Amino acid sequence: MSVQLPLPDLDSLDLHGLVGTRPTAADLDGVDGLVRGRRILVTGAGGSIGSELCRQLARFEPAEIIMLDRDETALQHVQVSVSGHGLLDTRDVVLADIRDADAIRGILLSRRPDVVFHAAALKHLPMLEQYPDEAWKTNVLGTRNVLHAAVAARVPTLVNISTDKAANPTSVLGQTKRIAERLTAWTAAETGLDYVSVRFGNVLGSRGSMIPLFADLIRAGRPVTVTHPDATRYFMTIPEACNLVIQAAAIAEPGEVLVLDMGEPVRILDVARRMIAALGGSSDIVFTGLRPGEKLHEELIGAGETERRPVHPKITHASVPPLAPAALDAAPAPVTAPIDLAMAA
Repeated sequence: MSVQLPLPDLDSLDLHGLVGTRPTAADLDGVDGLVRGRRILVTGAGGSIGSELCRQLARFEPAEIIMLDRDETALQHVQVSVSGHGLLDTRDVVLADIRDADAIRGILLSRRPDVVFHAAALKHLPMLEQYPDEAWKTNVLGTRNVLHAAVAARVPTLVNISTDKAANPTSVLGQTKRIAERLTAWTAAETGLDYVSVRFGNVLGSRGSMIPLFADLIRAGRPVTVTHPDATRYFMTIPEACNLVIQAAAIAEPGEVLVLDMGEPVRILDVARRMIAALGGSSDIVFTGLRPGEKLHEELIGAGETERRPVHPKITHASVPPLAPAALDAAPAPVTAPIDLAMAA
């Protein structure tokens, strides 16, 4: 029988200490011109990354921040943190699903944003291995809808938020996000618009991520589950990741994939041990084995991708082969067959 422990709050933990990293210094040169006085739309605005993007962007005094999400409660939470109220009756919050092509097109045509940060995605790797069709509908078709709508509205700048799992992908999550990067690159090549992707690894403390999960298990006195004793991941805090995403948007060339410097990979077992000690718990650590699609070690740069850092010391410029949206019609149905790895290569 598990016993709930009166342990310290997660907010009191030193996240950098848990993963052995140092905070990344902010460098906001060039960001002001991207944001100040402009209309900014964020998809997935209610999520961990989307909401922090909204909060950071608000500091640069944009003409308008349009926060779009399909989760009304999440929209209320981000509205409170950005606008100081949760009334949900103002134009800064938009309830819509990126899977709905007509709705997204109508919103962008009517609101005419200058910059779109596309953060809406499904991201839980094991869940998407079970339900690949859902990953396809959101991460691939949803991204296509956002790109088509942005082109129709002649949005000058779009930033597609990606993941390190798109580098040499082995999972449904990685494959679908890789395809989203390639769709973004194709759209930029066809239009000449500043449409780019930004790729980074695990984000500390984000909703549903490892740190909050470990904390819940430790507080309940339950075993902490780790897939493999040697498994490593790249980590960055939410504010750092969003800060670099905004900086990347200011320096990217059309079609590029910007890869954030996540420092050295960290062994998950070490994080689990540090968290148990920091929270004063007594949880055992149980190894469950790598799940389908999981890598022992993640990568930030894929095979054949460049590693140039011409502008910012923490941001690598890379490229991916463009993929025309019409090619999606020839892809196998994810509900009955795995996504074609040739497409995601």
